[in-house]
Amino acid sequence: MKNFIQILVVCFTFVFVQSCGQNKKEDKVKDKVTSEKSTNVATTSYDSDVLLKHIKTLSSDKFEGRKTGTEGNKKAQDYIVTQFKSLEIKPFGSDYKHNFQFKRKAKTFDATNVLAMVEGTEHPKTYIVISAHYDHLGMSKDGKIYNGADDDASGVAALFAFAEMLKANPPKHSVILAAFDAEEMGLQGAKYFVDKMKDTNIIANINMDMISRSSKNELYAVGSRYTEGLKTLISEFKNPTETKLLVGHDGADGKEDWTFASDHGPFHRAEIPFLYFGNEDHAAYHKPTDDFEDITPEFYKNSVTIIHAVFRDLDAKGL
Repeated sequence: MKNFIQILVVCFTFVFVQSCGQNKKEDKVKDKVTSEKSTNVATTSYDSDVLLKHIKTLSSDKFEGRKTGTEGNKKAQDYIVTQFKSLEIKPFGSDYKHNFQFKRKAKTFDATNVLAMVEGTEHPKTYIVISAHYDHLGMSKDGKIYNGADDDASGVAALFAFAEMLKANPPKHSVILAAFDAEEMGLQGAKYFVDKMKDTNIIANINMDMISRSSKNELYAVGSRYTEGLKTLISEFKNPTETKLLVGHDGADGKEDWTFASDHGPFHRAEIPFLYFGNEDHAAYHKPTDDFEDITPEFYKNSVTIIHAVFRDLDAKGL
């Protein structure tokens, strides 16, 4: 009997130890999955409250509509530089501000692109340009301010969210964060930039213009049909949000063609692949009523999440 009890004790001890060991293995597996999920979440996480704060600030009366060549436009330049500095994002070149001139209707204008850069971990000499224009229409003769919340304070505020995410999760390819000037005067900032960078290896442009306001909860991606790699990337994209990502407005669906509608146009003319993200025109388009109070915040936050996820796919796979 005594021997039988000893045998039972030994068996029980063996089973208990095995069970503990198995539990530890399961715990390790759980920890690994949690860690992997956390990493995935981290690559697309940003402070959405700060995003809304930036679009509200940039579209406030303080900046007087941000028209090229005005004091309000210069205030916007300084605001953008301050945000890049606070996020510890370096300038592209020796300075954030890149001044240029252009002529329009026999008049010469002074303008400024604001450019920052995050160096790639694997392809530092190959660039993806993420762009938005910070200028807008200024003020009317009777003193009404065209604040341009959706057009395009939304894109510029999204640049800061990108800066935040890229700082936490460095990209494989170098990224130029470009806040272009004079888009409303003929895409002048983008034209100047593309011409100056013609000997640089830019593999793609992601342009954001009007991404914060949609009653249909629909965001369009334009440009994938021109590049096989982007067509595949968008067709295989797994949308992490409830906002619909649609392909169209690219000259192939009978809708208004946006191929040259914003700062991605000069990239396309230079045969640089592009994706333009935007929403369809709304009642406040190019009117003084394009105000922060009328954006659709959840759509806006989803738009930024979608665009960043598309960028991550592009950065990981290349073209």
